[in-house]
Amino acid sequence: MMITCLDLEGVLVPEIWIGVAERSGIDALRLTTRDIADYDELMHHRLTILREHDLGLADIQAVIDELRPLDGAFDFLQWLRSRSQVIILSDTFYEFAQPLMKQLDWPTLFCHRLEVDAAGRISGYRLRQTDPKRQAVNALRQLNFKIIAAGDSYNDLSMLTAADAGILFNPPERLVADYPEFPVANDYARLSAAIQEAEQRVLS
Repeated sequence: MMITCLDLEGVLVPEIWIGVAERSGIDALRLTTRDIADYDELMHHRLTILREHDLGLADIQAVIDELRPLDGAFDFLQWLRSRSQVIILSDTFYEFAQPLMKQLDWPTLFCHRLEVDAAGRISGYRLRQTDPKRQAVNALRQLNFKIIAAGDSYNDLSMLTAADAGILFNPPERLVADYPEFPVANDYARLSAAIQEAEQRVLS
């Protein structure tokens, strides 16, 4: 009766937008939810930069095709799926995520959709719903599941708070300082141990 909810970027795979920044040389695209907590503000910033530099969906997908899961992520996820149902709750987009999901053996993913014009430019985005990570956790708890959640950024806080147990994975130091109530794991061995400890508390 337990489900583990994980963030995607920074937890299982590299940050996609940082990869685009490194390949394109556009440092302004390096900002993530670790830097800007307001997701709409962050995405409007990104879309403005893409328009200014005439980068389209195909350019970003070409970067994603070269990305690989973080070292140890696949084995960790296989271990976790052997003991718990797992749902990835991410603020990425289905148009970005498919190659990475394939490499992770197709875990369940809840994320968002992009709006793309006829020329292949990203014109906007559609969130699955407002505050989607919290809403997903709350819905699962209403179905009588116990929820353990792990994430690395400010946009994961609502998910961690809504869960029966929340864990920060390799977070920025200021996030740890601001939210000392969450245990911190900086590698998969410690994350595995933290999840097992949370299981004992949640299921007891």
